[in-house]
Amino acid sequence: MQKRRLGATGPEASAIGLGCMSFAGFFGSTDEDASMACMQAAVDAGIDFFDTANIYGMGRSENVVGRFLTESKARVTIATKVGIVPGPPRRFDNSADYIRSELEASLKRLGRDHVELYYIHRREAERPVEEVVETLATLIGEGLIGGYGLSEVAPSTVRRAHAVHPCMAVQNEYSLWSRQPELGLLQTCRELGVAFIPFSPLARGMLGEVPLDPEQMEPKDWRRTNPRFTQPNYGYNLAAVDGFRRFCRDRGWAVSAAALAWVLDKGEHLIPIPGTRSAAHLREWLGAYDIALTEDDRAEIERLLPAGFAHGDRYSDAQIIGVERYC
Repeated sequence: MQKRRLGATGPEASAIGLGCMSFAGFFGSTDEDASMACMQAAVDAGIDFFDTANIYGMGRSENVVGRFLTESKARVTIATKVGIVPGPPRRFDNSADYIRSELEASLKRLGRDHVELYYIHRREAERPVEEVVETLATLIGEGLIGGYGLSEVAPSTVRRAHAVHPCMAVQNEYSLWSRQPELGLLQTCRELGVAFIPFSPLARGMLGEVPLDPEQMEPKDWRRTNPRFTQPNYGYNLAAVDGFRRFCRDRGWAVSAAALAWVLDKGEHLIPIPGTRSAAHLREWLGAYDIALTEDDRAEIERLLPAGFAHGDRYSDAQIIGVERYC
């Protein structure tokens, strides 16, 4: 398993991590046995970087990850998050008291006395990021977290935060159909020695072997109200991705593996964290390590899925609240 470093001085982790949001049922029903099997398949494959959050199922994801760690004794680098307060109305809290209390609850669910990486899941716009980083630096000094990260932020926020205490990682959505980080965020992270963690690198399941059918998604599936999965946008997106699927199959590549190889190819500081509830789907990813994109491959992928090809915003107006926009 290839390794990449979390930040300039952080631990090494597998170049592909495991996003654990699916364990909380965001993309359809799941159960703990399936989640446990998925995590075991990840560890067996050498994936040793798991990403979760306190908000995923109101602790459900952290609980199942904690159960796996306890029962398997696996040595895994853990990232979790804080900052989103469920509603209605949904709001954000980056205060010192809230961060500390939520960290204590997360550690209890995870069965840990520390986590290697602790993210501010969404920035509280009214609170200076410098104040928030001072809180996180205190937790680092106490040994409760190994380093801090930021999620869905602008390059300017990363620079301000990093000036107070070095940032370990920034997590934003990045994939073939969500390429906004190329407008400054990837470059800023590279310059500062910050790891960039692309979430949803498989386009929320769109870049898989089998085309998705939004009509067959469960009523609580988060994607049913996402602009890219509603018509007419979905039809246009499906047609574009079908061309990429044919390209991959002509080369004998799994579609998800090729999509991850494209992300990995964007820089040594990128560590994508695809999510799944399925051990079988996870095993399809592993082919990414065997794909070395040529200049011709890059050019053809760019022709098939040019920057900005996706129809519809990546979030609805309700979903995008708290995401920093910078371009």
